[in-house]
Amino acid sequence: MPADHRTISPTTPHFWRDAQLPFIEARCIEDGRKVCYSRHSHDVFSIGAITSGSSTYLHEKTSLTISTGTVVLMNPGDVHACNPIEDQPWSYIMLYIDAGWLASIQQVCSVGEAQAFRPIAATHTHSVALFEGLLTLHAMLIDPAVDALRKHEATLAYCLLMQQTLGCSAPPVRKANQKVERAAAYIDQHCLEAVRLEEICRAANLSEAYLIRAFEQRYHMTPHAYLINRRIQLAQTQLREGDPITDVAVQTGFADQAHFQRVFKKHLAVTPGQYKP
Repeated sequence: MPADHRTISPTTPHFWRDAQLPFIEARCIEDGRKVCYSRHSHDVFSIGAITSGSSTYLHEKTSLTISTGTVVLMNPGDVHACNPIEDQPWSYIMLYIDAGWLASIQQVCSVGEAQAFRPIAATHTHSVALFEGLLTLHAMLIDPAVDALRKHEATLAYCLLMQQTLGCSAPPVRKANQKVERAAAYIDQHCLEAVRLEEICRAANLSEAYLIRAFEQRYHMTPHAYLINRRIQLAQTQLREGDPITDVAVQTGFADQAHFQRVFKKHLAVTPGQYKP
């Protein structure tokens, strides 16, 4: 494919969004040495391509080295982090896709039921078609000369290709632990409050020691890390809607704007101001 599809222009914005295509967001990083993530998750489906160099890829309990040509995939809620290897240069692009919208694609492919999104089993792939297709789609999305209809059609076509290529395998089955899930639900409901561990334990009817161990096994985060991650997810939504950063910091439970800035950048390797439209 043409070399320019593999090169991320330094003038490309950190994030691309279009009000006519609210189900998708794009991001590019030209120099991965400048970003570093803590373990985090998203409430959307994420798919990305390593466009140059190599990096570490942490996905829940697995860790591996990925390099140019690798496509990575994260289902909503999957804990992950991609970070540089020492000072080696690397670059990548990412798409963040609404899981509900993607569920409609799965219906066309005859997987999943109703409108529920079915997780993709693969965490990464070396499929040339998916890699080059993702680069082409990203280039089209960020091109202001391409109209929204064509971008919409291209996104549909790529997601169909992804589903047909990777969506047939059964995702790993997670053994349900209703008490631990009650703990997560309690955090979800009270994430804007000063939640205490004993309150979570009381809601789940679990001891502190058991809760910490079982929660990490299920969600690959401590309850506190899960709480902070939920606040960041809510902050992302508010920032995309145009809310002032100072208001978002207060509304999402952070001590002050400086604290919010630090935690946001730690999770997303970008400041709230860079993320905000």
